[in-house]
Amino acid sequence: MLPTIHLNRQLIGLKTYYYASFPFNRFLYTHFSSLKNSTWDSFEKAWIIDEAAFPLENILAHFKDKAEFIFQEKRLESVEYKKSHLRPIHFLEPLDELKKQAIQTFIRYLNSKRYSPNTIKVYSDSMSTFLRYFSMKDITDISNDDLIDFNNNYILKNNFSASFQNQVVNAVKLYFSAIQYKKIDVELIHRPRREKVLPNVLSKEEVKAILNAHVNIKHKMMLSLIYSCGLRCGELLALHPVNIDSKRNIIFLKNAKGKKDRIVPLSPLILKMLREYYKIYKPKTYLFEGQNISMPYDARSLQLILKQALEKTGIRKPVTLHWLRHSYATHLLESGTDLRYIQELLGHSSSKTTEIYTHVSTKSIQQIKSPFDDL
Repeated sequence: MLPTIHLNRQLIGLKTYYYASFPFNRFLYTHFSSLKNSTWDSFEKAWIIDEAAFPLENILAHFKDKAEFIFQEKRLESVEYKKSHLRPIHFLEPLDELKKQAIQTFIRYLNSKRYSPNTIKVYSDSMSTFLRYFSMKDITDISNDDLIDFNNNYILKNNFSASFQNQVVNAVKLYFSAIQYKKIDVELIHRPRREKVLPNVLSKEEVKAILNAHVNIKHKMMLSLIYSCGLRCGELLALHPVNIDSKRNIIFLKNAKGKKDRIVPLSPLILKMLREYYKIYKPKTYLFEGQNISMPYDARSLQLILKQALEKTGIRKPVTLHWLRHSYATHLLESGTDLRYIQELLGHSSSKTTEIYTHVSTKSIQQIKSPFDDL
């Protein structure tokens, strides 16, 4: 059965675009990313294709015998579009060739500075969004006032989060700091105030239920390792069998977040589970491999494993894989582990990052007697 692509034809101003969207499919993703005339829109979750550059017959020919199409046509009146200097909600015109080249130059710069692949993607996507907002303006003409306009009329109007705004500001500062001829002064760019959000934590009973939900030893092993060692998702999927030191009961994390190596203690119970897992799956390159041998397990598939565990346990909280890491740190703190050691185990550069777990630990709070009890 062929995958389905939803193709929306939209008239924006005087131009027509095709918005192609579909459930994640690696095969289709590769084909769209290979098209020179397609641009990924991370907010619409769709590939944008300029009809003038790549008409419908070319799209159909390119995906012949590869996918089925469902068509829909939307129309945004040109007069309404021209009347307002504000962009329609979410819509931004695709990058022109000059701006595409600018993004590629930015990516090469980030690569040369050895930024992580994830950071490069976040920064390049953020910068693409910023430049798409100023589709009618040359890059070197963008000023600090334009950044304020972007924050007010795009970020705030669309109710995007402060963390997303911060990502864009970081990308803009880094990009324009590397350009000599510009009207923007990076020293005058200020980041938005950070929201003070407490980490989400599960009880030990909830964690136990989630870890025991799966019968499949591979699925159970991955979730258990994240919690038992406080790993990030990417750190788990990057593990190799040689990173497990059974003699010293530690796991060696190579090039973790921030390009920092660290070690974490390995529970004897986890080591026993790992040995059973290894006998069955015999991984070649990565400790947890996907359907393709010697390739790491897919992050989306791992998230699906957690989702299935939540359905089996009946836990209705919007749990993510990172909740297991938060729970690990909080449970360590509640059991009396020194905050300095927790900082090292989590790989935090600053102790202030680790101190946030003191705000969600219930050990001391539960000992406080409410004045209501004395009424």
